[in-house]
Amino acid sequence: MTRDEGSFRFNGNRIAFEVYGEGERALVLVHGLLMNQHMYDRMGPALAARGFKVVTVDMLGHGASDRPLDMRAYSMTAFADQLAAVCDHLELDRPVVGGTSLGANVSLEMATRHPGRARALFIEMPVLDNALVAAGLIFLPILVTLRFGRPVIGAVAGLTNRIPRSHYLVDILLDWTRREPEASQAVLEGLLFGRTAPPREERERIDVPALVIGHPADPLHPFSDSDMLVEEIPGARLVNAESIFEWRLKPDRLDDELAAFLGEVYESETAGVDARQARSASG
Repeated sequence: MTRDEGSFRFNGNRIAFEVYGEGERALVLVHGLLMNQHMYDRMGPALAARGFKVVTVDMLGHGASDRPLDMRAYSMTAFADQLAAVCDHLELDRPVVGGTSLGANVSLEMATRHPGRARALFIEMPVLDNALVAAGLIFLPILVTLRFGRPVIGAVAGLTNRIPRSHYLVDILLDWTRREPEASQAVLEGLLFGRTAPPREERERIDVPALVIGHPADPLHPFSDSDMLVEEIPGARLVNAESIFEWRLKPDRLDDELAAFLGEVYESETAGVDARQARSASG
């Protein structure tokens, strides 16, 4: 399996990505809020081993990408434009796009803002209408802490950045504390004071297949949001995860579900092209 790191400049800022595997059947993955593409360090190789090309990307303000301190640089629509730019830069032909939490919402935003650019969607833990109160209760205190506790948070970041990357799950947690407080504050301000996802009427116009993964007992990503999204998107289907930890601790079942979905999407597209070509030849 090949693994390549790369970056490109979009609107003056550097966006970093990694590519696992090769081929035309591509999946582009976006991480969660204040996290980075390392959260797919297991999923990327696992799906590449099944014959898919997997691209993981750091949105602006995250991971190895640039982190401007102006809150105006961060919005769902800006992230959707960055995701489309990654697809253009890598010359991907209508890939499947998706992600977790923030990544799920960014993918929905790309599907509505750039229709026709995604072949299908992979949506894990969307943050939609039923999550707004929980999102406010969780992230507004974090924003206040970032604003008024910078010296302490900066010192913690300096310490945790000295800890070598080791265990996958440990690093997912440490990556939150490794961030500079000024950059985290700018990202949260930009997102909390803008729209968090396409509204219902826009989601209902999404006309590509979607695999939605819902989790129980998660107030920030309530199962009701996943269930609602499946009702809104005609080509969507729902898979129930055991918990928010299943994909992190026991990934095999959900990896199988995602790989099967990707296979169906690309096989049906190939079958459709072959049928159109046959009709054209006979006519």
